[in-house]
Amino acid sequence: MRSDTLVIIPTYNEKENIEKIVRKVFSLPKTFDILVVEDNSPDGTADIVERLIAEEFEGRLFIEKRQGKLGLGTAYIHGFKWALAQGRYDYVIEMDADFSHNPEDLERLYDACAKDGADLSVGSRYVNGVVNVVNWPIGRVLMSYFASAYVRFVTGMRLGDATAGFVCYKAALLRNMDLNDVHFVGYAFQIEMKYTAYKLGYQIKEVSIVFTDRKEGTSKMSKKIFKEAFFGVIKLRFRHFHGQYKGRPKRPVF
Repeated sequence: MRSDTLVIIPTYNEKENIEKIVRKVFSLPKTFDILVVEDNSPDGTADIVERLIAEEFEGRLFIEKRQGKLGLGTAYIHGFKWALAQGRYDYVIEMDADFSHNPEDLERLYDACAKDGADLSVGSRYVNGVVNVVNWPIGRVLMSYFASAYVRFVTGMRLGDATAGFVCYKAALLRNMDLNDVHFVGYAFQIEMKYTAYKLGYQIKEVSIVFTDRKEGTSKMSKKIFKEAFFGVIKLRFRHFHGQYKGRPKRPVF
């Protein structure tokens, strides 16, 4: 059965997780395709994906190999462009390889767009003030929670979890955005994509999820990524004042 939805999973050194996450997604009642955007992992992640394609999942599992670790944002932009070029996907979902995003929630994100009319749905850790995070130290929980509050204050977006990386997009929205105009490569990328959609008038819906910190592999968070996100929010607001949001709006931009 051909799928109308592509799940993009960026990878760098995810040999402990990649086969398990692929098999879990393919075990779900709804049919999803998967694109792995692989940044030349030295641990052999690409070899595992290529074996799965050759032995079991040709036509459902795909891999795009890049020359090195080029950043989360560029990996997703690469995946978005690949998905749109196929011409057969109506929905495109971002998801981590490490099970911090529960594959069981994929269909809920899909339904928020396919059935409830959202243009972009966000798997949110922070809905109505509730913190749904497992295995994080309290310091990181507070940092993440107040980072989203900071984003709301600066941008005016009414989103509980602006930095979330578990997101479903309608392909029509991605086509209407200028993907070449996305500036950030780290976690600020997640804020930029949501804010651009928001300023172009597209509907965003939050879906409450439980986020579980990775059990295997190594986190990609760094001070550089956090700094980009902190100052990037101010740059986004500055761009708004200068009308620098390229794309076709769904309703008049305010």
